[in-house]
Amino acid sequence: MLRILVIEDSPVNMALTTAILENAGHVILQAETATIGIEIARRQCPDLVLMDLQLPDIDGLAATRILKGDRKTSNIPVIALTAFAMKGDEDESRAAGCDGHVTKPMRYKEFLSEVERVLGARRGEVLG
Repeated sequence: MLRILVIEDSPVNMALTTAILENAGHVILQAETATIGIEIARRQCPDLVLMDLQLPDIDGLAATRILKGDRKTSNIPVIALTAFAMKGDEDESRAAGCDGHVTKPMRYKEFLSEVERVLGARRGEVLG
């Protein structure tokens, strides 16, 4: 069981993401803005952050840079959640510090697979 922070401003996407992760046995922390999400990450040090890239206050890439630049949160893996599926979008999110990239609409198995891949990489596991 992992504690996963979901930073997502869409109530529909938040509900879907939360349901998928809770069904997989994880505990979900929720934030509707990057500012709130950054504060939760600093206070609670979750095992993983799922970061929407289009947020109302600070965009998700800037928020990721803030988390990765803070000694307290720099080791928390971040997966970008985005509707951006164009060539180069994943490179841009990785350049900002994201450890993974999931496009919306999410496909259940691919989403969970990416979560496992990123967490496995963090633990140093080799996934086939």
